[in-house]
Amino acid sequence: MNLSPTPHAPEQAMVAALFVPPQTDPDIERELAAYAEEQARRLGIEAPDPDRHWRDPQPTGFTRAEREHTTLLVSGLTLAHDTFVEGVLCGLGYRVMALPVPDNESLRIGKEFGNRGQCNPTYFTVGNLVKYLTHLRDVEGMGVDEIVRRYVFLTAGACGPCRFGTYVTEYRKALRDAGFDGFRVLLFQQQGGLKQATGEEAGLKLDPAFFVGLVKALVAGDVLNLLGYRIRPYEKVPGATDAALEAGRGFVYGALKEGRSVLWALHRAAGELRRIEVDRIQARPKVSVIGEFWAMTTEGDGNYHLQRFLEKEGAEVEVQPVTAWILYMIWENRHDTLSRLKLRGADGGRKGLAGKDPMKKLALLWAAEVAIRVVFQAMAHAGGLRGYPLPDMDEVAGLAREHYDNDVRGGEGHLEVGKVISLMRESKAHMVLSVKPFGCMPSSGVSDGVQSLVTELFPELIFLPIETTGDGAVNAHSRIQMMLFRARRRAQQELDASLAKVGLTADAAREKASRSWRWRSALSYPRHVVAGTAASVVEAVG
Repeated sequence: MNLSPTPHAPEQAMVAALFVPPQTDPDIERELAAYAEEQARRLGIEAPDPDRHWRDPQPTGFTRAEREHTTLLVSGLTLAHDTFVEGVLCGLGYRVMALPVPDNESLRIGKEFGNRGQCNPTYFTVGNLVKYLTHLRDVEGMGVDEIVRRYVFLTAGACGPCRFGTYVTEYRKALRDAGFDGFRVLLFQQQGGLKQATGEEAGLKLDPAFFVGLVKALVAGDVLNLLGYRIRPYEKVPGATDAALEAGRGFVYGALKEGRSVLWALHRAAGELRRIEVDRIQARPKVSVIGEFWAMTTEGDGNYHLQRFLEKEGAEVEVQPVTAWILYMIWENRHDTLSRLKLRGADGGRKGLAGKDPMKKLALLWAAEVAIRVVFQAMAHAGGLRGYPLPDMDEVAGLAREHYDNDVRGGEGHLEVGKVISLMRESKAHMVLSVKPFGCMPSSGVSDGVQSLVTELFPELIFLPIETTGDGAVNAHSRIQMMLFRARRRAQQELDASLAKVGLTADAAREKASRSWRWRSALSYPRHVVAGTAASVVEAVG
């Protein structure tokens, strides 16, 4: 056998060298170990025991006596919602601070201290919290023990099957690894209701006043946000809408904090918004933003500032209100209760509900839904948000049922599919943008798969799914711009058809609208005829 080197021996030797593990320098390893030990001592972290798994001690002790010197930190929604939640809790006697909107630095910190495989809402939220606590420790010079004693974080919880059910444990582990072991994360379940009510000595009392105030804050936030998205694309003076909204948030915050009428505060906010000069005879595509709850709601780096980017590109944005999410949770409870009524004899109960009163529960759920809708309509009327109907959750479920099982939960369940079908059937949007964190199992893995069938049923649908990772803004924005080109053209065709129908030019329609006291008002909004606002205004004016 000839063992002499072949002509390719040098190349083979080079390839083989690539697979040889690099030799580690013992001095470097010792230096790294010493540095890690030094940093652990500085942060007050014990050296990990490789044979012992970390367990969540669930530090949640917070008593009534601690309220005066303990600050509740809140975050996770829009600027308006977080501000109003702060106002409500301050009015109930708590010390509260709303954290700023998370940025990419929060994402970096969240990934540094969080486990792998989480999705962006966890990284952004816990990173934002660690970022603030680190500022207190390293910049303001506050000791860790004092931070743990004087601050707690308040967040919402829920069950799976998505990873949201485990987030609170991930928060505590990241806080421990960042040097804030023992920091308290207080949790209230979104669907727990008054069953979570705590004792007299509890620091956070989940009583009717807490939940009623929370509903007021969320609905008021929805009303101002929806008004802003209606007005801002058509303002004549750039920045006028944001200035009016800032004043309006101040009115509502003061009312919630001091226990005054929120309706009157929204009425004052409407007065500020009414003075904005608008020109609605502009062919702006209407883009409905749906998707994973946090990703479609946040207003920062977590979704690449999509709402403002769309407006800068000439679109009118339609956001999904938090109130719709509350109605969906009520619908879930009603649907599940009605389903259990059919399980006769399954658990010893006459209708599968041993020890329960299903009729009473259904009546309470019906009353809760009516109350939510009445509160929303009252606040919408006071704030000048006219003609905005909340979705009928039974109708949305019926539209989605054929394509997405209503019993499949996680994320927004069947809502994404039902929303898209509803938007297309009623011609309410030119384009649908579904935004979610990278790797979101319910939204990316399940809902988007069903949307491929929906797009076949509605060939005119312009549907774009966007996954956010924190570092893909340029790619996401370029994809949106390509789709917006089609949406703009459709909006222009729609406006041209409406102008031809009423026999007016765009300038003539604009002049006619400017002479009407109704259409000069920024709060006026046309009755829905077609998707585009401009086309609907033309038909109303003409």
